[in-house]
Amino acid sequence: MPGFDFSNYNRNLALHARGVPLPKATSTGTTIVGCIFDNGVVIAADTRATSGPIVADKNCEKLHYISPSIFCAGAGTAADTEFTTSLISSSLELHSLSTGRPPRVVTVMTMLKQHLFRYQGHIGAYLVVAGVDPTGVGLFTVHAHGSTDKLPYVTMGSGSLAAMAVFETQWKNNCSKDDAIKVCSEAIQAGIFNDLGSGSNVDVCVIEKGKPTQMMRNHIRPNERVKKERDYKFPKGTTAWLKEKIITKEQIGRYVTVSELPTTGGNGNGSGSDSDSLVVVEKMDVDG
Repeated sequence: MPGFDFSNYNRNLALHARGVPLPKATSTGTTIVGCIFDNGVVIAADTRATSGPIVADKNCEKLHYISPSIFCAGAGTAADTEFTTSLISSSLELHSLSTGRPPRVVTVMTMLKQHLFRYQGHIGAYLVVAGVDPTGVGLFTVHAHGSTDKLPYVTMGSGSLAAMAVFETQWKNNCSKDDAIKVCSEAIQAGIFNDLGSGSNVDVCVIEKGKPTQMMRNHIRPNERVKKERDYKFPKGTTAWLKEKIITKEQIGRYVTVSELPTTGGNGNGSGSDSDSLVVVEKMDVDG
């Protein structure tokens, strides 16, 4: 029969009574993807940064510069991805100057995996490295422990399963640039709408042979704030009341004593007018 299955409810209740903790909702974080096309590579990312259950930044940038033709998408700890990519970018520039040749994507991947493996996962950087070089197009994933993958399309982050579902159903070999941008954007949107830690907008970076890198910041804005459909300012008298009671100043005087003391003006030099006053309210003990 279709529908929900509650057959394990009593079992879970008994386990919880014995001290077994119930499963909790896990904190989620990011969706980043990459995809190779005929003459280059596309990477994309969402723009939500979370701090536990709090959305810390609605429009952060997760696509990082490595070299003019190599970029990186980062998931994990924001500070770790930012400073790791900055460090590798600096080291790669020195490497390029010393060798006298353009940097290669595989060199970036090697430098990243060696750096991250040294720290045994304590640097929480999960990266998608993409770019073009004299040897061709490169697309790699680098995990926090130093492991790497080389695939025609990749996803990482907590929204990676939703994004991978889009690639597995829509990606095709030898796709065009527009098709690659479209499938990457839809993969990120799948993460945005199916993962609590992913959200806001879609950033896309297109790296193509023989052309300058195209960074499309906020390429798609699926969560634009719009004007509220209803106006919640109701006219006076909309809400009915059952009874009305008016308490006069004389009646208040039965419970408190109200006296006015003259004060100086607000300029601090004692030149204020005598009309300024300070109201002092003293509570009186009155039975009933």
